[in-house]
Amino acid sequence: MTPDERKIASGSILLSGASQEAIDLLLKTARVRGFDRGATLFLQGEKANAIYVVLNGWVKLYRIAPNGAEAVVGVFTKGRSFGEAVAFQHDVYPVAAEAVTDCRVIRIEAEAYLRQIRENPEFAISILSATFVHLQSLVAQVEALKAQTGAQRLAEFLLELSDCAAGNCEVVLPYDKVLIAGRLGMKPESLSRAFAKLRDHGVNIRQNHASITDIAKLRDFAFEDPAMSWSKN
Repeated sequence: MTPDERKIASGSILLSGASQEAIDLLLKTARVRGFDRGATLFLQGEKANAIYVVLNGWVKLYRIAPNGAEAVVGVFTKGRSFGEAVAFQHDVYPVAAEAVTDCRVIRIEAEAYLRQIRENPEFAISILSATFVHLQSLVAQVEALKAQTGAQRLAEFLLELSDCAAGNCEVVLPYDKVLIAGRLGMKPESLSRAFAKLRDHGVNIRQNHASITDIAKLRDFAFEDPAMSWSKN
């Protein structure tokens, strides 16, 4: 594990609450693994015995419904962790994990983390923090599905990727549009309509690049009450 990788791990919510000495002790037993795009980290229903921290790239968590449809539960990148709660319960993973780009992750055995919890209670607080962040994310997804149009959800997604405070901005889409649609709770054809809708709000798409003419204007649209646009129509 390189110094940069240790720094990313130490800054993750999963480990940030512990002392550096305790983190170093835990990471001695951890392993860094690289995955090619499309590779499986674990399968839905597989025995959960490890937790993961993403070092670079993107990983998606998804469920396969009885009818075969795929539901994207979350997409994780640098510094984000997943798999905590079920690993400590010795349960099975309720989702599958797949690399959606080439990526590197840290695999931490659940038993090793549990030993550190017994010796360093601050690790238990970190687990609660990480679980709370996951819960907040799921609540935000439900709220967005119920309170925003598809175009608004897409606008908020682009805003999250942007590092511009004002004015125009260029955003690189981090993964393919099929996964973007799944993450936002849309069908691919609905995503295409959402992109078309955003042209009226200064967003132009060229392959995997989004050009935004006015970040403030797009932000206003993303958080506008949908009833206002319906009344305008």
